[in-house]
Amino acid sequence: MPRELILKGRLWILMENENLFSDIDTDMIYHNAHLAVTEIDEMGQYAFGNLEGYKDFADKAQPSDIILAGDNFGSGSSRQHAVDCFKALGVQAVIARSFGAIYKRNAINSGFPIIELPGLPDNLFNQHDQAELNLESGTLSAGDNRYQGNLMSEVARDIYLAGGLFQYAERM
Repeated sequence: MPRELILKGRLWILMENENLFSDIDTDMIYHNAHLAVTEIDEMGQYAFGNLEGYKDFADKAQPSDIILAGDNFGSGSSRQHAVDCFKALGVQAVIARSFGAIYKRNAINSGFPIIELPGLPDNLFNQHDQAELNLESGTLSAGDNRYQGNLMSEVARDIYLAGGLFQYAERM
């Protein structure tokens, strides 16, 4: 199935005290109590199950949603479930000011798009805005608001387009 470089979907903006929620670690994204779940399709129900204010995310998320967060998203342990739970729900991408290094590598290897928007103001976009994320340019747009983030690296883009690291390697 061909993958798009321009994603359109509803924004899920993660906020804490009127600021973009920062330092969301992998245990908040996917609690370690559910690590025995090995089927990706079953992981979605546990997404953000340990994140105050968003424990009902899995029930409310819709395919094509795009998550927006603050700094250091996915910090903590190497937990592939923290990427796969979003894929199970049909979430298209995660956008944040920055990502934990291991989470970033896991997402790229899985062909799950992430975009960094350093310096993004807290209230530029509105909850559930219909947004457009251009993976090639790193631009997020919704309504009259637009923000330029970092570009995906060429190899991250190629891995995403291939469907993941293993599929990318098979093509090499």
